[in-house]
Amino acid sequence: MPRYAHFDPAPRSPKHASPAGACDSQVHIFGDPLRFPTRPDAAYVVLDATVGAMLDMHKELGIERGVIVQSTAYGTDHGALVEALKVAGDGYRGCGVVNDSVSDDELAEMHEAGVRGARFNFHPKLRNSLPTPEEVRRTAERVVPLGWHLKLHMNGIDPREVTPLLDDVEANVVIDHMGPLRYQYGTADAHFRHVLELLARGNWWVMLSNGDRRSATGYPWDDATAYAREYIQHAPSRVLWATDWPHPLHPGPVPNDGELLDLLARYAPDERTRRQILVTNPRRLFAFADGPDADDGTGEAGGVLDDRQ
Repeated sequence: MPRYAHFDPAPRSPKHASPAGACDSQVHIFGDPLRFPTRPDAAYVVLDATVGAMLDMHKELGIERGVIVQSTAYGTDHGALVEALKVAGDGYRGCGVVNDSVSDDELAEMHEAGVRGARFNFHPKLRNSLPTPEEVRRTAERVVPLGWHLKLHMNGIDPREVTPLLDDVEANVVIDHMGPLRYQYGTADAHFRHVLELLARGNWWVMLSNGDRRSATGYPWDDATAYAREYIQHAPSRVLWATDWPHPLHPGPVPNDGELLDLLARYAPDERTRRQILVTNPRRLFAFADGPDADDGTGEAGGVLDDRQ
């Protein structure tokens, strides 16, 4: 297995305090290897990225909510994810990897545990079997009636090869990691323009993450900032933020997770906008219980959400 950089075990507080109810919209965890063995061909395994370590990181950052996304190291065995959600509590949701091998009983158990999304991994480096168009459609037909969102990880491919599969799906669709952008082309990149077109539809979302690691210009990541600001301008109510802790497949150096919240402050200098990204938007999408701004008039959780400026 290739050696990738390790996450910073000493997270620091961000320069701007996180608002109450702030959410990290994607983390991964690893469970006890004796109870939850990983796949022999897993692309990335970091056993000290436990749910406890994740919660400690969030506490230092002032994060009160999060979404634990199934690691490809476990395939479709969601045992570690279900246990982690029980430990993390009501402020956490899950996102699974579902295909035909996942039974209806397993889906019910996942939903009961707090899973509210299904992720399709198309990134070639993850060493998973790429979902076929037929599998994507069948999975959508099974999980959308549960109120789940769909999530696309498309790094390394042309998104136009995948996104048409969900053109007529009446569900919220999240694009991971700011989209499979080619940073050397800047905002003229056709992949970026395609994501903007999807955001105009009203049910597509984008997650602000990995801008630091994929930047072509390097610190302080001005090219990633340019992308993020356009996303926020186009669809402020359908933008999420995530650390992607423990930063799978990161070539290094891995930034401190507090630094990633500081980067969000560059993406969204306005405090009100950051609060929308960190609190209001994830509360609506992930169906969290009523939070500190539950009566702010931005809409109900679940279903297809219209953009609200």
